Amino acid sequence: QTSYTDKGEKPERGKFLRFHHVKFWVGNAKQAAGFYCDKMGFEPLAYKGLETGSREVVSHVIKQDKILFVFESALNPGNEEMGEHLIQHGDAVKDIAFQVEDCDFLVKKAKERGAVIVKEPWVEQDKDGKVKYAVVQTYGDTTHTLVEYMGPYKGLFLPGYEKPLFKDQLLAKLPPGCLSFIDHIVGNQPDDEMVPISDWYLKCLLFHRFWSIDDKQIHTQYSSLRSIVVTNYEETIKMPINEPAHGKKKSQIQEYVDYNGGPGVQHIALNTSNIIQAVSFLKKYMFGNNEVFKNSSSTAVSDPLAPAQHTLTHHHHHVSVELRSAPT
Repeated sequence: QTSYTDKGEKPERGKFLRFHHVKFWVGNAKQAAGFYCDKMGFEPLAYKGLETGSREVVSHVIKQDKILFVFESALNPGNEEMGEHLIQHGDAVKDIAFQVEDCDFLVKKAKERGAVIVKEPWVEQDKDGKVKYAVVQTYGDTTHTLVEYMGPYKGLFLPGYEKPLFKDQLLAKLPPGCLSFIDHIVGNQPDDEMVPISDWYLKCLLFHRFWSIDDKQIHTQYSSLRSIVVTNYEETIKMPINEPAHGKKKSQIQEYVDYNGGPGVQHIALNTSNIIQAVSFLKKYMFGNNEVFKNSSSTAVSDPLAPAQHTLTHHHHHVSVELRSAPT
């Protein structure tokens, strides 16, 4: 394994601040959002749909502490973009959004360095404030939305969203889920794509390598992988990029790529300050106390992303969820 201290070129302007939200494209947005609320301790935050004037897409936003998930579905038949995404990937992560400063400059530099700009910067506003966005293509069908607040925003989420129409009364009876913020988001790639994709982040977004590991460190008797973790200059956003390595059987990374219909978000790691309580919540409300957690805190690999972790073997929407305890 290798840790890196060279942050590379410091951006002359602009800044990536943090993960803003993760957007899933799913067949039934309301049902998917309800699952995460009932089973993982999230709460409804905001809504956009027919009642708010959105005629093509319905969007349910849920929140737990600093974690924001958005679930979107098409409202009308014939939505080819969302329909093709569902055919190819099933319910899956479509977009990883970053909060940024100086969106215009970041997009300009990314474009100069070869990035595909899906949507040039634009501004949306409502009575609560004004927000600038842009969308950049990354691996597979995944995108990054850049979110810049043009002054204080007083709304629940973003312009165009209103408070949820309905809140499950049972949620008030649940204990805290104890999930705090997005620790990192992993993108799985086909063989020989890890380096080109990680280099894309270094070149186009001015990220740098944070950590890397090869199949000599992460392997079982049958499966192994290689990984490069990239991060922004301030190291507040961490994005491991994985690829399969040869073993006795098919790598779990290759298995994901096959079933996902290409590269995509394989897991979202959520930081918790109380991993015992968080795991107890999930065991009770998601798994009925079945033993489905793997404790890897005693692993021989020293992972600088966190000192201890529990990983759920549960997979929902082609994405697994990993819990990481806060550093002590």
